Amino acid sequence: MIACVFPGQGSQAVGMGKALVDQFPICAQTFAEADAALGESLSSLIFNGPAEQLTLTANTQPAILTMSVAVWRLLSERGLSPSFVAGHSLGEYSAHVAAGTLAFADAVRLVRNRGRYMQEAVPVGQGAMAAILGLDEAGVTQACLEAAQGDVVSPANINSPGQIVIAGSAAAVARASEYAKQLGAKRAIPLPVSAPFHCALMKPAEERLAPELRAVESYDPRVPVVANVDAEPKRSAAESIEALIRQVSSPVRWEDVIQRLASEGVTRYVEVGPGKVLSGLVKKIVPGATILNVEGPKDLAAIEAFL
Repeated sequence: MIACVFPGQGSQAVGMGKALVDQFPICAQTFAEADAALGESLSSLIFNGPAEQLTLTANTQPAILTMSVAVWRLLSERGLSPSFVAGHSLGEYSAHVAAGTLAFADAVRLVRNRGRYMQEAVPVGQGAMAAILGLDEAGVTQACLEAAQGDVVSPANINSPGQIVIAGSAAAVARASEYAKQLGAKRAIPLPVSAPFHCALMKPAEERLAPELRAVESYDPRVPVVANVDAEPKRSAAESIEALIRQVSSPVRWEDVIQRLASEGVTRYVEVGPGKVLSGLVKKIVPGATILNVEGPKDLAAIEAFL
């Protein structure tokens, strides 16, 4: 059984998708649709940079979505038909486009606003995120509780065994990083992000995005989408939208998502879009799984053999 997984922020790179657009009309059409949806040349920014503009979250989110959907459409044409889909944070929107829950143009506009609202929720420099390596979820949660001192800090991405990202106010994240090391974490690595995603500080962004998500035309997904918030397969439009709303200020339970896919019988995973971040996480969570990632023309031969 095959699942497609779609990456989130951090997987972007200037020039991504250019080779696909040059070779495949379906990919060129996807990038053109994104430009039309936003009324600006997102594709030019993706292909040419500058990198510091592409890494602004209001640009990164529609850029990764566009790249992932371009790859997805190409793979669909070639016969890839997964039993389940899932995406990491922003990638859950790519998964819902793949599943038919959301129209691509609507998703592009939604994630542009999602990025903007997330950035505006916390002034730059006041929030932070850090990756805690080598400590379990209970330990990380304890470090956050001890470090909070009235500030927000909590697990934000439970990515794989021994890799948990925390988010919150900058001072509390620094304190929790030190506590985590005292509790046995091997390392605590500050992340180069512009906002503290997936924690209570994102509540204002969630409240701004919620009415837009509820107003957009949505459909029951054609294949179940296993959600970040609770690792449950979403099979209706309404529950899919509510999961996307809650996701903004809730932790991404990626380890649980992959365990759920494995428990449903998935043994083969295709990472659809830029980078290999999710492939690395899947290998840690289900060591026996077969994983392919597809981000350029050179990856297509392997996928044809895989199918």
